[in-house]
Amino acid sequence: VQLQASGGGLVQPGGSLRLSCQASGFIFDDYAIAWFRQAPGKEREGVSCISRSGLIKDYLDKGRFSISRDNAKNTVYLQMNNLQPEDTSVYYCAREVGMWCGSEDKLWGQGTLVTVSS
Repeated sequence: VQLQASGGGLVQPGGSLRLSCQASGFIFDDYAIAWFRQAPGKEREGVSCISRSGLIKDYLDKGRFSISRDNAKNTVYLQMNNLQPEDTSVYYCAREVGMWCGSEDKLWGQGTLVTVSS
């Protein structure tokens, strides 16, 4: 069972990135998948989650981020627009316990670093 996040990098303020979370080793369609992030010296925080059926739960209440999933590719995406320096973090994807978002236990993937700087 594995979650592989990718797509991070260095971007200037106002720029965009699309992160990908590629899953393997389990029936992808059966699970909700979430994105979290952790900035240096701060606690990890939820970004967004998409359920098995495609219902979206946004934790940051920001209109700049958009989560989506492609079950045919076993992949969840996080489109991030108008990035700001405070968005600099390691971004992680995680599999929920079941089909809905918000479970306490999760299967974590490795993170991908997003750095927003001029």
